[in-house]
Amino acid sequence: MSTDLPVEHYVTVNLAEDKFSASIQIATLSDSFPLTVNDLIALLHKNNVRYGIQPDVLHTIIRDPKPFMQTKTVVAVGDLPGEGIDGEIRNLYDKDAQSKKPAELEDGTVDYKEVTRLTNVRKGQLIAERLPARDGTPGQTVSGESVPGLKGKEARFKIGKNVVADGEQKALYAAIDGMVVRTENDKINVFPVFEVNGDVDYKIGNIDFLGTVVIRGNVLSGFKVRAAGDVRITGGVEGAEVEALGSIEISAGILGHNKAVIRAGVNLKCSFIQDATIEAGQHVIVSQSILHSQVRAGQTVQCIGPKGLIVGGTIQAGEVVMARTIGNTMSTPTALEVGVLPELRNELTTLRQQLKLLQEGLDKTEKALVILDQLAASGSLSAEKLAMRIKLSHTKKQAVEEQNGFKERILEIEKTLEDTDRARVKVVSVVYGGTKVVIGRYTRFVKDATSRVYFVYAEGDIAMLPLE
Repeated sequence: MSTDLPVEHYVTVNLAEDKFSASIQIATLSDSFPLTVNDLIALLHKNNVRYGIQPDVLHTIIRDPKPFMQTKTVVAVGDLPGEGIDGEIRNLYDKDAQSKKPAELEDGTVDYKEVTRLTNVRKGQLIAERLPARDGTPGQTVSGESVPGLKGKEARFKIGKNVVADGEQKALYAAIDGMVVRTENDKINVFPVFEVNGDVDYKIGNIDFLGTVVIRGNVLSGFKVRAAGDVRITGGVEGAEVEALGSIEISAGILGHNKAVIRAGVNLKCSFIQDATIEAGQHVIVSQSILHSQVRAGQTVQCIGPKGLIVGGTIQAGEVVMARTIGNTMSTPTALEVGVLPELRNELTTLRQQLKLLQEGLDKTEKALVILDQLAASGSLSAEKLAMRIKLSHTKKQAVEEQNGFKERILEIEKTLEDTDRARVKVVSVVYGGTKVVIGRYTRFVKDATSRVYFVYAEGDIAMLPLE
């Protein structure tokens, strides 16, 4: 360096607050710029920048320093710590579940022969294991310090009926012989199985079972089938009531005569639905047609087999309705509603109010405990005050647990609210006039038959866009 002035006279070094980058700024320029790349590296070292230095950038600055006057230029970049890998629950009870999915035939019907192969387990059998979360790869600051990788989120077993976990919550076992069923919020249960070899008629009567029900026949009009697990029906359902906390599979269809009510805690699968009321916590999957029915699903309603027809009635889904054909040439009124279910919005408001009240109560409890703790420390705690302290500690613990439950549910609902941009109605073939599409607070009527489109909320209205 051919100058008596220090390097700092010409250049200043700036270290980012998180130490993952460093920049330099040309402070002054005389007729000639007397610094070399080595001078800049030495200055960086002096400022504790030793890792991730980018010589190419330094060479560019030395060659022509003018553009770098009074502006910060990043010359060293560290390695950010890697994202953690979340833990997961791995099911071991049905490793070939994928191969058991019913195959769709060319005419749009579904081959359900395989569906009635039950996922049976024995008492004491290992049915799920918890894989721990893993830390991300470590990072390194430009100062050369190692920074640990981010932690992944641990998975937790959602324990239902008749299952037990080991002490370390790493393995889940069946407590009875039966069938593994997932119910709401992904709870894992083992339920006993009740089989009917034939129709549900006057010989059998109504069924209300604390496990899974398999009916190798039809469910006739006027009868009720309720199950805490899944319901599998190899025939069809007439004007009957079928309810399951798990999923419902009906090999043939539902010919409801405006009397059938089918409620599934998780999914409903069948070949057709006519004149019925349907509710499912997650998905309704129909291979042929949905005619003049009230259908409601927490996530999606799918009717996209080779026939895949929805005509009449009202179809509601938390996220997506997709069908091959919607409506008909006679413009039969058909309503499709997608987006967040209104009851979730109401629940969110109530939860926030409850959380506020709980926090106010918790604040009062904590203030009282601080005073009692001070008295205890000075040894002047009467028996009456000691009892109060124990009671308040218990109250605080309960309130904190309740608060965590509220917060968890609020997060769940908020996540659903954020997903409203996923609300869609997809038409694989044709949508006819007479169809009404509702997304959130917005409504659009279809006047003319249109092919291969999807409807989505955009800029304060419902847009109809071509399906790619």
